[in-house]
Amino acid sequence: MAGCKPAESPLAEREKERECGAGVSRNGGLKRADARAALPFAALLLRSLRIGCMCCCRAVDAAAEFISPASGLYHCPPLLLNHSPESLGLSKKDCIGRYYAKDAKYRPFSALLPEGSSGKMLYVKLVLVLLMCGSFMGLLHSPSIQPADEQHRTQSEASKASWMSHPDAPNSGYASSLKIDWSQIETAVKQVSPAEDGGAPRVALLNFDDSEVEEWRARLPHTEASTVRLDPVGSNVTWEHLYPEWIDEEELYGAPSCPDLPEPAVAEAEAYDVVAVKLPCGRAASWSKDVARLHLQLAAARVAARHGRRRAHVLAVSRCFPAPNLFKCRDEVARDGDVWLYRPDAEELDRKLALPVGSCELAMPFKALGDPYVSAAPHREAYATILHSEQLYACGALTAAQSIRMAGSGRDMVALVDETIGSRHRGALEAAGWKVRAIRRIRNPRASRDAYNEWNYSKFWLWTLTEYERVIFLDADLLVQRPMEPLFAMPEVSATGNNGTYFNSGVMVVEPCECTFRLLAGHVGDIESYNGGDQGYLNEVFSWWHRLPSHANYMKHFWEGDTAERAAARRRVLAADPPVALAVHFVGLKPWFCFRDYDCNWNVPALRQFASDEAHARWWKVHDAMPPRLRGFCLLDERQKALLRWDAARAREANASDGHWGVRIADPRRSMCAGDGEACREREIAGRRVEGDRITTSYAKLIDNF
Repeated sequence: MAGCKPAESPLAEREKERECGAGVSRNGGLKRADARAALPFAALLLRSLRIGCMCCCRAVDAAAEFISPASGLYHCPPLLLNHSPESLGLSKKDCIGRYYAKDAKYRPFSALLPEGSSGKMLYVKLVLVLLMCGSFMGLLHSPSIQPADEQHRTQSEASKASWMSHPDAPNSGYASSLKIDWSQIETAVKQVSPAEDGGAPRVALLNFDDSEVEEWRARLPHTEASTVRLDPVGSNVTWEHLYPEWIDEEELYGAPSCPDLPEPAVAEAEAYDVVAVKLPCGRAASWSKDVARLHLQLAAARVAARHGRRRAHVLAVSRCFPAPNLFKCRDEVARDGDVWLYRPDAEELDRKLALPVGSCELAMPFKALGDPYVSAAPHREAYATILHSEQLYACGALTAAQSIRMAGSGRDMVALVDETIGSRHRGALEAAGWKVRAIRRIRNPRASRDAYNEWNYSKFWLWTLTEYERVIFLDADLLVQRPMEPLFAMPEVSATGNNGTYFNSGVMVVEPCECTFRLLAGHVGDIESYNGGDQGYLNEVFSWWHRLPSHANYMKHFWEGDTAERAAARRRVLAADPPVALAVHFVGLKPWFCFRDYDCNWNVPALRQFASDEAHARWWKVHDAMPPRLRGFCLLDERQKALLRWDAARAREANASDGHWGVRIADPRRSMCAGDGEACREREIAGRRVEGDRITTSYAKLIDNF
């Protein structure tokens, strides 16, 4: 209040004093509460300044007394309550700053005023003091000098306030910094039909803060919006807990289990037409492997699937696309910027939500691999492989086709081949039973020119096989030993574990869809693969994957650090007759690159971890069942023969304990030529390793790629 006019009577004078003392004007306007609360602190600060400002102590004391909370009055000097202005010899032009006693004792800030100066100078001095105080406080609380623990506390409190409208929630990473473009949400919600009863669409809001909830209700008044509470996952649960590298699949020591994720708190009878969820997205490496992000998506799916007949919409607000195998692009109704609107099938959501939350448990029981599988539409299921950039794996693809048929499967087999696969090899693939489809290569923009992974993003073309509902992809270096049809019952992406939290893409179940292909091909420039290849890329996109038993894709690999007992158990699986593994994955040097007499990985120290004579012999047994014309595609060229002799000579010099270097080679391919003329000239390698025309992957790359 700037000032109060003189009263006309003693009663009016006392009323005026009460108004000034209470900080209330004649029109009843209250002073701002925040200013009132700040003044006691200012008084304390001014008193503390005496230590450094001894020369100004009288002025500081006067200012502190002027705004002291002792009397509870901040706008008039306390002396006015006990004395009339006349008795003190003060003029009555105003209540603040205009009453001056001739005695400096009753003149606040008089020490700051020059002798004979006007009282108007008080305002100037008061403003200067307050500005100094404000600057000092601003400096104290500036981010550059604020203590680290104080910054952490402030950020934590901000996260608490923004996390799902629950102020007591821990700083668990659920908060999203995305500024919502409400026009995008308004456009999407227009696609939602009215509720079944004809009323306003009922909307569940998940992970929106208080201000966003109010904004939703203000901007979309035709919807009936309510918040859904979701308790956060404990901070002790990490992505590695959801996706461990190894679990006890056979339950030799106990059944594996997954951490519990809190479910959304929704009344049993409550049903929604739209479930809106705001998802965090860090835009950093492994952005999709975020526990909070996965938890929110699963919670939204649970709310949407509660009443299947309603087919509720799911509206996701995020910088990053939602999990494409939970909310499928074929169910997408609208997309505008950072807003995705889906209408998923509730029954399909129910089936997915019945799966384990991660790879911490098997999505398919170990014993189910041997169960009979009856499909309602076998013509909509197929096996697929891919050959791109080279013809090295043509022999493997031919043998893989033979193994599928020998295992008893009659499903379609599709081979995707690029322009580097010639007509002769395409004809052989068709003769083996593959339906050959031509594709264009997709380059990996992060790969070096002529590197092994330069064109392996061509695998994305699998998602264009839309005449099939499900496809089991097989790398060309796999050997099928038992029917793999039970895997057709599994959703996208189902696979076996690899290392860390990743799945191995050598065997995986996918659900072809053109829009998924566009999603994969459209982000090659901004999603980074952990291993530089398609496997790492697919792990980033399909981070919510489902673990198959390891026997569905059994690695011919003896892990470093395996106990003798565990290594023996792996050998028994590879040698079992009848087979126990559905498929064996031949990592390392492939059987068709070796002489058939033994696994040539034995002769290279770095590759011995991939050596198994039992698996090697089984592959050759299937190879021998092929027609002679197809076996001709598995001959060795002279460079590879020289390389095998060189490896054996080095193992002999080192007197390798396995002794394979001493085995007499009886493979008839040793004397058979894979080409004509110069290509058939026998070659030797003297003191150095070379890469032949057909061996384009060095041993070091074989290990790194695996």
